[in-house]
Amino acid sequence: MTATQAPLTPGEAPPRTPRRDVVILGSTGSIGTQALDIVRRNPDRFRVIALAAGGGNAGLLARQAVEFDVPAVAVADEAAAPAVAEAIRELRTGPGFTSSGAPAPEILAGVEAVCHLAARDCDVVLNGVTGAAGLRATLAALEAGRTLALANKESLIIGGPLVTSRAKPGQIVPVDSEHSTLAQCLRAGAHSEVKRLVLTASGGPFRGWPRARLESVTPEQALAHPTWKMGPLVTTNSATLVNKGLEVIEAHLLFGFGLDKVDVVVHPQSVVHSMVEYCDGATVLMASPPDMRTPIALGLAWPDRVAGAAPGCDWTKAASWTFEPLDNDAFPAVALAREAARTGGTAPAVYNGANEACVADFLAGSISFTRIVDTVARVLSEHDTSRTGATTIEDVLAVDGWARARARELTRHA
Repeated sequence: MTATQAPLTPGEAPPRTPRRDVVILGSTGSIGTQALDIVRRNPDRFRVIALAAGGGNAGLLARQAVEFDVPAVAVADEAAAPAVAEAIRELRTGPGFTSSGAPAPEILAGVEAVCHLAARDCDVVLNGVTGAAGLRATLAALEAGRTLALANKESLIIGGPLVTSRAKPGQIVPVDSEHSTLAQCLRAGAHSEVKRLVLTASGGPFRGWPRARLESVTPEQALAHPTWKMGPLVTTNSATLVNKGLEVIEAHLLFGFGLDKVDVVVHPQSVVHSMVEYCDGATVLMASPPDMRTPIALGLAWPDRVAGAAPGCDWTKAASWTFEPLDNDAFPAVALAREAARTGGTAPAVYNGANEACVADFLAGSISFTRIVDTVARVLSEHDTSRTGATTIEDVLAVDGWARARARELTRHA
C-alpha cells in the first residue's frame, strides 16, 4: 500500500451508509470499551453486530453483548466461552432486562471464531486486539473486503507485505492517534509535496531520566503513564519507547514514505498528535486533548467526523506546548525499530515478538526495565537475515514464535 493508496481523501473512502454496522474485536480492552462508548452515544450512526474478546473478562463481555444486543460474540479462549454464555443468560433473565425480541447472541469460541467475525458482513471492523494475536483477524477482514479501522499496529508491522498486499486503496483506516493525525494532515497537500512525517511521543513516565536511573524502574512505575490510559503491554511499550518504534514502522508501511522521512519528537503534553511538514516550510498538525475517542470515532466514521466524540481544547485558557529531541542513548528502541525496518522481511516481526515476551517477563518481575530493549536488540542480532522473506502467515508466526522463545531463553538464563 502506497501513500496514494492510504485513506487520505474522501474520494478514496468506501461508500457511506446512513448507519454503519460495526464489528469490534478486543471489545473489553481500552480501545474496545471506548469504541462502545462512541456507539452508545451515537446510535443513529453505528450499530454493533458482533463483539470479540479474549475471554479474560467474561462479565464485561457479557454486559456489552446484552447492552448492544449483538447477534454474535467470539471468545478467543475456548475455556472461557461457557462463562461468557452463562453470564449472558443470567443478564437476559435477570431483573431489569428489557427484551428487544432478538434471540440471545450466538457464542463462538477459539481464535478462528474471532477471524470469522472479522470477515462478517459489515461496514467497519475495528481491530483493537492487543499484540501479534491480531494478525489473523486483520488478514481475515482485508480478504473479506471489509473496511479495517486498525488499532492493532502489530499486525501490520509483523505482517508487512502480507497485510499491505491484501489492502485495497482506502481499506485500512488508522486508529492510532498519531497515524490518524497523519492521515488527516496529509489531506493538506500532495504526496510529492511532503518533506517529512513527524510522530510525537509523550516521552512516557521516565522522560529525562538517564539510562542508569532506568535500571531500577518497577512495573508499577512503568504502568503509570502521565497522559494516556492504556493496557499493560502498550503502556509498558510507551515507557520504553518501543511503541514509538513500532509507530515509525507503521507510518512507513501505511503511507509509503521512506524511513528517512519519518521523524520522532518528544511532546510531553500529548496535545499535538503528530505533524506533516511540507516542502514550502509549512507544518500541518492536529491538536486535541489526549483522548482516544477522537481517533476511534474517526476510524469508525471515516472520512466523516462524529460530533462530540471527545472534548476539544479549551482555547480560553493559557497553555504551553513543548517539543524536545528524543534521547536515543537512554531510549534506543526507536533506533532499533528503524534498523529492523531497514532490514525488512521478518525483522520487524522479530522486534515485536521479542519485545512482547520481554514485557511479560518484566511485568512478572523477572527482568529489569532496561533488559527489555537490550534483549530485543540481542534477538534481532541473531535473526537469520538471509531468510527475511515470509510468504504465508505460518512463516510470520513461526518467526514470531522463534523470537519469543529466544527472548525468554536469554532472559531466563542470563
